[in-house]
Amino acid sequence: MLPVSSGAATQPLLDLAAGQVRRAADGWHAVLRIGPVEHRVWSKAPLEVGAHYVAELPLDGDFDERAYAARRLWRAMKGRTAGPAFRDLSKQRRERLSEAIRALDAQSDGSTYRAIAEALFGKKRIPDRAWKTHDLRNRTVRLVQTGLALVRGGYRRLLRPGRRDE
Repeated sequence: MLPVSSGAATQPLLDLAAGQVRRAADGWHAVLRIGPVEHRVWSKAPLEVGAHYVAELPLDGDFDERAYAARRLWRAMKGRTAGPAFRDLSKQRRERLSEAIRALDAQSDGSTYRAIAEALFGKKRIPDRAWKTHDLRNRTVRLVQTGLALVRGGYRRLLRPGRRDE
């Protein structure tokens, strides 16, 4: 964010005393809590209460995310709801990731796929026979593989999911 002279169509930042502001080698970093949303702001110059600022957004591969975040900050500063995060994980996706980590933890502790499936899906759903070809066994194996992929760096895709246009 850059300070601007008055007269420009800009919005003053809210009370900086309510946030956390600190200096770093690359500029000033602020964490502003506006309502239920935490906004992270970087500035080349020191942040001042009541000053006017503009957002400088490079036209790079992250422009969509940056523009969306700038709009959410502007909406919050205007007293509006900020809106949803850019890419929220669905409830189903969060549950699957949780199951994958639990499955991997159990496998790392030496549990069998059958024991993992019983813990995740309940013992009643696990058949006494035909376990080797049962759908829940295959699902359990996939969950462990997903957990391994996350541990091996796949979690980064959660932070920066692929774009729809790629």
